[in-house]
Amino acid sequence: MDTPIEQLIDHTVEILLQGGVILYPTDTIWGIGCDATNSRAIERIFEIKKRDANKSMIILVENDRRLQELVEVPPAAWDIMDLSEKPVTIVYEHPRHLPRQLLATDGSVGIRVIKEPVIEKLIRRLNRPLVSTSANLSGDKSPLRFSDINTEIISKVDYSFPYRMEEQAVYTGSSVLKIWNDNRIKVLRE
Repeated sequence: MDTPIEQLIDHTVEILLQGGVILYPTDTIWGIGCDATNSRAIERIFEIKKRDANKSMIILVENDRRLQELVEVPPAAWDIMDLSEKPVTIVYEHPRHLPRQLLATDGSVGIRVIKEPVIEKLIRRLNRPLVSTSANLSGDKSPLRFSDINTEIISKVDYSFPYRMEEQAVYTGSSVLKIWNDNRIKVLRE
């Protein structure tokens, strides 16, 4: 018999597979997410956040195998992911199998291998990458706990994943680095 958290994961995956948009806790702040392969759901997130379509969003994956399906991972990226104590998002060149709405103007995409076990399980069940952008209106402060999320956003999503709602995020965001396939590195956010 499934545990309550397993049932919540199953319900959330159903919503995501139907093109739904969710609020959920990540390994950093609260995020708005959807199936990263669903262009219409991605467009809804831009609308909900009132975000400029030229600003890219990151995605979360559940493991290294999924990461390698989407991008060529430079050796420096593996080292940084292994050594970083803080969650780290890496911007990669030439992603594969992702809608153009997720890509930056230069064609790159930011991806983080999730370290939060329940959300990792959710992504594994979804069997697709998950969009992850801060659950705030564009330009507003990022929500460290569910109660920090603007009610306008809460009213427009299809589901709020009821997990860790009272907890405050340990990290206010991930480190963000761009790593080119030739191993050049640029720190975009510490």
